[in-house]
This record gives sequence, C-alpha cells and structure tokens, in this order.
Amino acid sequence: MLYGLKTSPQLTTWQDMLAVWQAADQMAVFHSAWNFDHFYPINVPDTTGPCMEAWTTLTALAQATHRIRVGCMVSGVVYRHPAVLANMIASVDIISNGRLEIGIGAGWNDEECDAYGIELGSLTERFDRFDEACAIVHGMLTQTTTDFKGRYFKLEQARCNPPPVQQPHPPICIGGNGERRTFPNVVKWADHWNYAGFDLDGYVAKRDELHRQCEEAGRDPAEIMTSIHQPVDVDDLGGLEAQAERFKEAGLDLMLLYLPPPHSPGILEPLARLAERVG
Repeated sequence: MLYGLKTSPQLTTWQDMLAVWQAADQMAVFHSAWNFDHFYPINVPDTTGPCMEAWTTLTALAQATHRIRVGCMVSGVVYRHPAVLANMIASVDIISNGRLEIGIGAGWNDEECDAYGIELGSLTERFDRFDEACAIVHGMLTQTTTDFKGRYFKLEQARCNPPPVQQPHPPICIGGNGERRTFPNVVKWADHWNYAGFDLDGYVAKRDELHRQCEEAGRDPAEIMTSIHQPVDVDDLGGLEAQAERFKEAGLDLMLLYLPPPHSPGILEPLARLAERVG
C-alpha cells in the first residue's frame, strides 16, 4: 500500500505547508502530497478563517519540491471553465516535471458558490456539468484541438499548448461514491478513484460495485488506483496503524494521511515509521 499526505490550505500558513511538503519530499515512503480546492474553511464551526486558493498554492509547492507527486483532491469543476482547468493542469505538470495528479469532482459547497455568485445548481445539473467537464479536460489534454458542444460548455478548435509532460495525460482521479453518476465517469475517464468516506465496510462495498461496473464496460478494474482519506489523530497513532493494516489487508492502493492544521513537519517522522511498519 502506498501512502500520501493531505494538507488542507485552511487555518494554517504558507510557510507551514511549505515546510511539510519539503520535508515529505525527502522521505521516500510518501508517494504523493495533496491539497484541497475550497475558498472557505470546511468542516469547522467558523468558516471565516483563512483558506488559500488551491491551484496557486499547488503550483508553488510543485516548484518547491523535486520528487513527491503533487495533486489537488479534488478540484470542483464548477469553479473553473474546464478548458481553462486543462491549461492549468498542463502548465503545472510541466512545472512539476511530470509529477502532477489530477483530481476532479462536481463540486458541492453551497456557501462558497452563493458568496461568489457561482451557480452550483441541483445535483442533476452539477453532475450533467461534470460529465461535460470530464470529456473536455480529457480532450484538451490528449488532442491537438478539441470541439465540444454541450449544455454548459462549447469549444471550437480549442487548443492546450504546450501539452502536459505525462502522456497521454497526468493520472486522473475522480472522487465520490455515487454509483449512478460518479462511477460511470470513473470507469470512462479515471486512473484513480477516491472513496468519499473513512469506513472499511463502506469502501469495500463501493469498490466492489465500481469493479462490477468496470467489468460490465469491458475495463480492467486493476487499471484504477483506489484511495481513501485517513484523518490523522496525533494522540492515537496506534489506532491509525491498526486502521492502515485493515485497509492494506482489504487491498487499498493509496492511503492519504489527512494532517490536521496548523501544519508541522514534526508529525512526518512517526508517520513515516508507521508506514514502513505496515508496508
């Protein structure tokens, strides 16, 4: 099982995030480091605190590291036109020398969208938009020009030049558990699926359904990496190790160790030892 880190850019400082990513870059046990795509803090009572923008911080962190793979888990396509996002992806892949992982999702945060005047829409509308965005991002990263005509987006001979370093494109991760709308996009477009939850039984059930849909569509399930977020409680690393062992036994590919803010590189050494013990 591989291990990654996730540092939310909320309720922390740039200097602390940078210190964590640069320290992790020196530890071979960590496969990847990720941030998230929000403008306000999430999962906290007070959302008025600081939260840095995802792609600008990711670009700086990519330039400040050398080995570790980098990504955003996940970018809400409602925030950026997918053709613009594709150009951002290609540029960051170049800046990182081919270390970028793409994470995309339909978006969900009503508070941010209402505050910024962004039309989030109903569940049906946001997943219809996501269907179109997936096709556009893939097309822009793999074709010289892309034409597209949908309800939400229209492209005519759109170019993304220079292309990404990784060919045919950086690995695409789609997060979410929806069997009817999310999983078909995972099967069609993704190299990586992130389970939106922390429980083993739920992960296994959703993974098995995803594999069933892969087989139904003629796609090899082994082509799709699986991952989960695992919140890190610095006062219960024993419980974290037991959880890692359970998920490894279940066949999980990548455990993202979700670090609590404010961030400090001091937690990395015990996490690295834990990862090496579990394997």
